[in-house]
Amino acid sequence: MKTFALIFTSLFLFMSCGNNNSHDIESNEANSEKEKLAIRTVIENETESFFGRDYEAWKANYAQTDYAFQAWSNNDGTFDSNVGWEDINKQIGKYIEDNPEPLSSHPIVERKNMKYKFYGDNVAYLTWDQFNSDQDEKNFHHSKEVRLMEKIEGKWKIVCVSAFWDYKTLIPADKLPMIQKIANESRGKNKI
Repeated sequence: MKTFALIFTSLFLFMSCGNNNSHDIESNEANSEKEKLAIRTVIENETESFFGRDYEAWKANYAQTDYAFQAWSNNDGTFDSNVGWEDINKQIGKYIEDNPEPLSSHPIVERKNMKYKFYGDNVAYLTWDQFNSDQDEKNFHHSKEVRLMEKIEGKWKIVCVSAFWDYKTLIPADKLPMIQKIANESRGKNKI
């Protein structure tokens, strides 16, 4: 009888643990979707405020640390980069001040193929394809984007921006859905 009671108790505990694991997985998935939404919101706010030249809104999205980093390609084939918040703030703050925009420089931004990798609860790595309109919304530039995000004091902040634009290939707005399909099919290739 003791053996039966021991087996029954063990089986009950095993089944209870299994149910909790199922609940934990569902809870983790819900939390993951919540975190992804919070991260996307920060990325969207940063992009919108940069293209709209809203300095205060732009800087609110960044980890203002000595290890923050930005790198991007320029339309002349060169690149720029900044290491540390002081350097980023100085260069981008000056750029925003020197290049005011009455309207957004890129009013339409579409993101596709977003991939997330979480490293614990406070760090996330993202990649995606981005399509950036011109001011008239007639043409788009394709860019490959990377972000490293860190949760600081309970809020996601951008730690690293890497943005590589294809300045040579203009995509007419009416061709954008086709280009996005090609980009989806050719992940990992340099050209779309």
